[in-house]
This record gives sequence, structure tokens and C-alpha cells, in this order.
Amino acid sequence: MKYIKLGSTGLDVSAICLGCMSYGVPERGGHPWSLPEEASRPFIQRAVEAGINFFDTANVYSDGTSEEIVGRALNDFAKRDELVLATKVHGQMNAGPNGQGLSRKAIMAEIDHSLRRLGTDYVDLYQIHRWDRRVPVEETMEALHDVVKAGKALYIGASSMWAWQFAKAQHVAEVNGWTKFVTMQNHYNLLYREEEREMMPLLLDQGVGSIPWSPLARGVLTRVDGSTARSETDEFGKRMYASAEHAIVSAVADIAEARGVPMAQVALAWVSGHKAVSSPIVGATKPHHLDDAIASIELTLTAEERAALEAPYVPQAVQGF
Repeated sequence: MKYIKLGSTGLDVSAICLGCMSYGVPERGGHPWSLPEEASRPFIQRAVEAGINFFDTANVYSDGTSEEIVGRALNDFAKRDELVLATKVHGQMNAGPNGQGLSRKAIMAEIDHSLRRLGTDYVDLYQIHRWDRRVPVEETMEALHDVVKAGKALYIGASSMWAWQFAKAQHVAEVNGWTKFVTMQNHYNLLYREEEREMMPLLLDQGVGSIPWSPLARGVLTRVDGSTARSETDEFGKRMYASAEHAIVSAVADIAEARGVPMAQVALAWVSGHKAVSSPIVGATKPHHLDDAIASIELTLTAEERAALEAPYVPQAVQGF
């Protein structure tokens, strides 16, 4: 396994992060394709054995059951000090008026709930899952700073927002002496490159690490045709990539065939090749998903191959936040 620094921090993470949204009780949280605990554990164990030390989940995934499953598995298969464990806050966790969002009350309650479900005293990376327009950014950033100072999180990160919002949050933290974000978990893949306009240059300039979600575009970049249980029921994914240029998928297939590797390796190698990217977040519900993700680390695309993959791209509507 290859390890790299997370953004400009001193933290070493595996070049692939295992995304754990696919692990959770299927009847909870609207993910009918999620794997229950017994089916999830072999993937987490395999990731640990392969040297992956970076795991990402969220409080809202499968109504908290993802955190519970991941926490129990990692406690059984790894030493806590050797892991980089990330989770997120923002989504609706109870029906009350303060049961979601990024208020001080919500953040302080949800970090404790996440730690309990994960079975740990701290998370390495605590991320805001989305921007909360209803809460002053000063309130959010101070609360996150207090979470860090309480020892409940070592670093903080953000996910899926406009570049100006991210810059504003960083500025508020800096002028007040509060903890700043060290990562951006943004939507980025060959079918969706709108982040290259403003967010990626901002991250490079500020030394913030990108840990992209959906680097394989919900699996669209892994097959020329055909469907999966997830693709049939994933309405969010269908909406995001309805207008994507599928000539890109054909280009991935052509390079994969010429290289003698699966399409997933080519698509992931392209994402990892961006200078701002620290570690793509990859989900795994079949054994070859992890195998392809790990193998992609050793695949370096030529300038000509990258150009061929990028040439068919057309601007897309903003998706993911």
C-alpha cells in the first residue's frame, strides 16, 4: 500500500480510502443496496489486510448503523492508533427541530453519538457533510474548533459546497484563531469535472487535500453497459449522471482494453493523478471492487491517455450539493 500526507497535514493515509456508505442495515436510511453487518465485515477486514488505513462514514448513513458496523469491525480487525477514521455531520438524525444541521447544539450532540456508535474516544477527521445556510458560519466553525480542543476530533474537513463558501469558512476560522479545514470531500470524476473551475485550484493554493466521493461515478465508469442492484435503485445517481457524456465511458473502456486492466482502474488512476487529490473514496460491495481500487495505485496514465479521457467532456450542471 502507498501512503501519502493528507493535504498539508502530517497525517499519513492510504492512497485509497474505503467509503463505508454501502455498509448498513438496508431497511434503515433509504439505501436498499446496503450490505448488512455480516456481509460488510469481510470487505473491511480485506481493506485492513491490504494496508488501507483510511475509512470514511457518516452519521446519516443507514441511520447510524454504518458507524456501528464499521466501528465494531475495525475494533476486531485493527488497532485504533493505526487507523484514520473519518465521519460526517449535517444530515437529519431525529425528527426534532435541532435533529440536523450545523448548529452548535447539533454538532455537540452528534459528535458524541458518532463516537458512541463507532466505539472510539475520537475520530481523526470530522467533516461537515454539506453547507448549512440556516446557521452562521461563525457558530459552526467555533463549535468544530471546540470539538477538536476537546480531543474528540484531530482534524476537520468539509464536503460538497461552492468554493466561495469554503473560502469564507476558512477565513472565519483563520481570523478567530480557530481550527481550519484540512480536507474537502468533493464530487469529482471523469463524468463530473466542474470542481476544476474553482474548488480544485483553491485547494491546491491553500494546501487542502481533496478526498473525492464517487470517483467512479456510482459505477457508471466501470462498465460499458449493464446494470447493478444499486444502479437500478439509486435515484440520486441516476439524476447526477443523466446528462453525462458517455463517450467518456467508451474512452475509459478503450484504454482499459489496451492496458489489459479493468475500467475501474483507469478511472481511478485518472482521479488520483490530479495534484490536489490525496485519497479517492471508493466503495466496495464485491471483492473485485477492492482489488481494482488497490491496483489502480500502481497505474500511471500517460499524458496522451489523460487527454483522450478528458477530450469528450462537456460542461455539466452543478451536482452533489
